[in-house]
Amino acid sequence: MTAAYLNAEIRDQFTDLIAAWTAYTPVWTAATTNPVLGNGTIVGKHRKIGRLVHFQIDLTMGSTTTYGTGAWSLTLPFTAAASSGSRIGVAQALGASRFAGQVVVSPGASGTSPFFPASSAVSNLSSGSSAVPFAWANGNELRITGCYESAT
Repeated sequence: MTAAYLNAEIRDQFTDLIAAWTAYTPVWTAATTNPVLGNGTIVGKHRKIGRLVHFQIDLTMGSTTTYGTGAWSLTLPFTAAASSGSRIGVAQALGASRFAGQVVVSPGASGTSPFFPASSAVSNLSSGSSAVPFAWANGNELRITGCYESAT
């Protein structure tokens, strides 16, 4: 048993557990026409321990942001494992109203999609888009958090 071995197997593992999250820039797309961030902001960060990935995405709409057409998708920091079943995370849409939703990470996916109630009158979930869960505007926010197993 050497100091190098103990450092690699014990010290470095604990150091990694308490390290800061790593920043990344998610790419925001839509099924038909891609949105344009304009003067909005998009910030992502992740924490990877082995193949377990925790991630957060914060998207704030700007006055020159356009919202595209079709269902939205945002890239993940790592491709998901091709395991069976999807993983579910949390999404929140903040505007004049606040909507709770979810995100889905499908097996082998490189992106995630938010789902919200299509309106305050229904409870079933629809793909997040320019009009779901509301007509997005300057200052509105989309917050996403979740975890999944990465492919590597």
